[in-house]
Amino acid sequence: MARATGKSEAVYERLKGDIESLRMRPGAKLSEVQLGERLGASRTPVREAIRRLAREGLVDFAPGEVARVAAISLGGVRALFEFRMLLEPRAAASVATVGAADERVLVPFRELLERLEAFDESFRALDPAAQTGSYQEFYDITEAFDQAVIAACRNPYLARTIRDLRSETVRLRHLSHSGPRRMLTSLEEHRAMLKAVTQADAQAADAACRHHLAQTLRALIDSLTSQDLVLGTDVSLDITG
Repeated sequence: MARATGKSEAVYERLKGDIESLRMRPGAKLSEVQLGERLGASRTPVREAIRRLAREGLVDFAPGEVARVAAISLGGVRALFEFRMLLEPRAAASVATVGAADERVLVPFRELLERLEAFDESFRALDPAAQTGSYQEFYDITEAFDQAVIAACRNPYLARTIRDLRSETVRLRHLSHSGPRRMLTSLEEHRAMLKAVTQADAQAADAACRHHLAQTLRALIDSLTSQDLVLGTDVSLDITG
């Protein structure tokens, strides 16, 4: 049983990583047989992983059809960011407030600010081709920031809700950072958020987070509508291409 559970977890992590990174594109079919052959697993752990991903909103089921990687729609993206606007600025502000009373809370954010500054210096020294190859390091820093906010948030319901949205937001990150220019502006936005938190400035943390989400949504809409498709606000974008 432990072996099967371990195999299911490994398949889940592999598929989740492929979906979040867009290696498996929105709309792609998820055949249990083909995935099992590719991943060296039986159908049971593949089926369990697909069901788990469906609960996280990364996989869609249609009656009588094979499961597919969940599509991305403009309406869905807007709805997600409307919800995030209600949650994440409040969480960032609350962490700054807690940090004003207990500086130990601010330690991981100060370390992340140092990492971000070091990345900024090295990133700007690279040529454009090399910059594209270094995106993952920036993603690691931003993911660490998001996880640090979740860990430091004293409201368990708020923290849990933000955590539950991570799978969907991580996948969109690869669309929002469509080039070095957006990468640099996002870097500045994260610097502003980190500085606000480390300075225990709740109002600035709220404003910086709100600005970052608004700019990310704008970048996502630009990225989605630049496809060779005419999209309405609720039209799914299939980019299996």
